[in-house]
Amino acid sequence: MKKVITYGTFDLLHWGHINILKRAKEMGDYLVVAISTDEFNRLKHKESYHSFENRKLILESIRYVDEVIAENNWDQKITDVQEHQIDTFVMGDDWAGEFDFLKEYCEVVYLSRTEGISTSQIKTELGKG
Repeated sequence: MKKVITYGTFDLLHWGHINILKRAKEMGDYLVVAISTDEFNRLKHKESYHSFENRKLILESIRYVDEVIAENNWDQKITDVQEHQIDTFVMGDDWAGEFDFLKEYCEVVYLSRTEGISTSQIKTELGKG
């Protein structure tokens, strides 16, 4: 079985998120999604609308996602890849090159983002209302 992992906050879920999850799942048989905990988001000076538990619940209901785990810090990726026996690490191409250090442990793929949508865009547009 080929296992794939991706990381993100996955707040204000939109079709761009669904596209990357679908494309990541197509690269293997089992998709693990690591989502930033509320504590980790605070360390990154990032605020989510939905709590970790609610974002986890939402992701677990998506047919492309087989398992959701917590992302607690920047440094856990090597451990996650090893413990979950990951074959392919997937991230959006806005992170291109940032995770190449994982190539020693698995394949690293950067997927293009979905044009015309982002969580930042949604937050900005909602703020105008």
